[in-house]
This record gives sequence, structure tokens and C-alpha cells, in this order.
Amino acid sequence: MSVIFKVEASSGPYQVQIGANLQITSERENSFSIADELVFNLWKDIIPTDAFTVLAVEQNKTLETSSKIIEAMRSKGVQRGSHLKAFGGGIIQDLATVTSSLYMRGIGWTYYPTTLLGMVDSCIGGKSSINVGRYKNIAGNFYPPQEIIIDVEFCKTLSTPEQVAGLCEAVKICYAAKNDSFDQYVKNFLDLPLPFSSEQLLRLVELSLLTKKTFIEEDEFDNGVRLLLNFGHTIGHAIEAATHFSITHGVAIGIGMLAEIRMGMLLSGLNELPERAKLLDLYIRRLLKNIPYMVNTIRNLDVSTAFEAFKSDKKHTDQSYVIVVLDNRGYLKRVSIPVSEDINRITLEIFEWVKKDFLL
Repeated sequence: MSVIFKVEASSGPYQVQIGANLQITSERENSFSIADELVFNLWKDIIPTDAFTVLAVEQNKTLETSSKIIEAMRSKGVQRGSHLKAFGGGIIQDLATVTSSLYMRGIGWTYYPTTLLGMVDSCIGGKSSINVGRYKNIAGNFYPPQEIIIDVEFCKTLSTPEQVAGLCEAVKICYAAKNDSFDQYVKNFLDLPLPFSSEQLLRLVELSLLTKKTFIEEDEFDNGVRLLLNFGHTIGHAIEAATHFSITHGVAIGIGMLAEIRMGMLLSGLNELPERAKLLDLYIRRLLKNIPYMVNTIRNLDVSTAFEAFKSDKKHTDQSYVIVVLDNRGYLKRVSIPVSEDINRITLEIFEWVKKDFLL
């Protein structure tokens, strides 16, 4: 069984195929492949043997790495009519997006996500983010692939934290929607134990991507409703930075959602969460309890480092912190909060809560 649909973009529609045991190495003339080094070693029977491999760590998600890929492409004779194929998770996707858009002013590319997070979230939307110096995701662009091929069998080699990371992002997308996506998620996935079967994964990826599709087709360039998908990211990115990226991105976003739920309560004076938000809060806590060693990492969180990372988030302005929180019905809203001593105190309290109590 496979699912195929198209995503509309200003550069033209692109196709998404979701399935299991797909024939994912369909040949294209003059193609060049890049791959996560770990994925390449695990799936050598699928990924082209001459793929340019990258150690997919945050420190390599840089313009310098893109430059090395471009040099390799040039040395292999890649032309304007050539095609790039990328195998990996979000880091490889970011590098492929930037590189394919810059090489000879742009060549076509195909993305094969190999992480659950990449499958349920980042693979559509065409957005890249590259780190520069100490600034995370400060440079980037929009350059969607021509085709996305999702084979859920790649999930068989994922660790528990990587599975949890993908589920955190999937439930976030469904929760952000004002249709029945979150209700569907609750009905079909809330009580499923890890790991999911291939059939369950296929249905999960389909629900998450069709939900995200509505956001990106309405707001392709992140100027409106799509910004709600930043829920959990402002505090989550700060946690990533303060733990030197020892916590996987999706897990940090899960913790960030719990923290931003709490921050919204403090800012609005809510004493109790709406029922919708209670379900989300309890589900994320349940997911995170699958990875107890992460709790020890958070116990050592440097609050001042996390707060400095929070303040430098690119979504903020000079005068205000911009963050996604809950309204009094449990739906998401994006707020701009003037910087003040009070808001700085509240934010520091949130990071202290993350360090000591987020799973209690």
C-alpha cells in the first residue's frame, strides 16, 4: 500500500509518496547523491555506492559543509540538468535544500527522509535552516524538492529517542490545526506502544503531512498561520543549545511544548489547562518517559546558558519576545511580549522548572 499526493508551491507542485518497501532508487540520469553517513552504512543495499556522505551532527549543518558538497558535485561533473538525491534526516535535508538551490543557481532534487521526524514534518514545506557560528538556524531559504519518497521501513533502525522525536513533532502539527486532526491523532495513536508497525507508521505520516500541507499551502513563506508550527521551538531550541545538542531535536521540542504550555498559563493567569491541552500535555510526558536517561541530561541544564540562547532566538525582535502559547480554549496563538524584568524572571522560572520538574 502507498499514498501519493501533491503539495502546491510557488515554484510548482511536488509529489509525495508514502509507503513501505518502495523501489526508492529509481534511476535518474546525471544524478548526484548525498547521504547521512550512518544511514549509508545501515542501508548500503539501497543508497547509491558513490554517495557523498556527511556525519549528520549539528556542527556540520553549516555553509562550510555545503561548500564541500558543491566542490564534490563540480568535480563529478554535475551540470544544470543534473539531479540531486538526498538520504537522511533533517540535517541532510537542510544541507540538500541549500546546496541544490545554490549550485549553478538551482538544480532539481529528490528527498528520501530516513528519520520519523523528517517523514512526519520537515520533508514538506521546502524550508532550510543552516547554523552560522553560535547562531542556530540563522541562515536558510525555501527550495522544495521535486519529489519526496517516504519509505517507513527506514524506521526499523531508529532508536527510541528518534521515534519519540518524530511523534512529538507529529502531534504538534495535528494539535496546531483547527480541524479534527488532533482528534484523529488521539483516536488512532494516543495509546499505541512503541515501536509502531509499518502500517501504523504509514497512517501516522499520512495524517501529519496532510495536516501540515494545509498550513504550507496557505502560508508557504512563514508569514502567518504556519508560524504556529513553531510551538515548542523557542524554548526547545534554547534547551538544545544549552545541552550542546545532546538531546535530539524532536525531544527538545517535546520538552519545549511542555514549557511553553506552562509559560502560557503563567502569562494568562490560567489555573487549569483546557481539556484539549491536558491530553497533549499528558501524551508528551508519556512519550518522554520512554527515554529516562534524557531526564538526567536535563537535570544538568545550565539555566543561564539556556536563557541566553532563548534571548537570541531569531523569531524575537529588539523589543519583544515572540512565542507560541495556548489561549484559554487550548488552541495555539502567537504572542509578542515586550521585554521586561518581569518577563525575564518568568522565563528564568520556566527554565528552572524544566531543569527540576518538567516530568512531574
